[in-house]
Amino acid sequence: QVQLVESGGGLVQAGGSLRVSCAASGRTESIDRMKWYRQAPGKEREFVAAINWSGGSVVYADSVKGRFTISADNAKKMVYLQMNTLKPEDTAMYYCSARQIVVGLSDYWGRGTQVTVSS
Repeated sequence: QVQLVESGGGLVQAGGSLRVSCAASGRTESIDRMKWYRQAPGKEREFVAAINWSGGSVVYADSVKGRFTISADNAKKMVYLQMNTLKPEDTAMYYCSARQIVVGLSDYWGRGTQVTVSS
């Protein structure tokens, strides 16, 4: 099993910055790719960004490209999402997920951290 714990959420004004973190523990050798998703009230969960533990294959949603930066520290088993120039529409619960190396197995998910951007 793998446990994911997000942290770093909070309240920030529009135009501000925030960094959320995700700590992975347990059988981390069974996962290879980390992702951030978010879900706003009344909306479906949406993909935000993804990265391999090696730091490669970085992908962003168009809505955050140029404003958010995902990074990974393989030694510490930490994944970060630096969010700059935040907008009210970035308000959501942010979730970390981990893809298992074995194809077909379900991703692991954390419980999320709330990010609220005030206008």
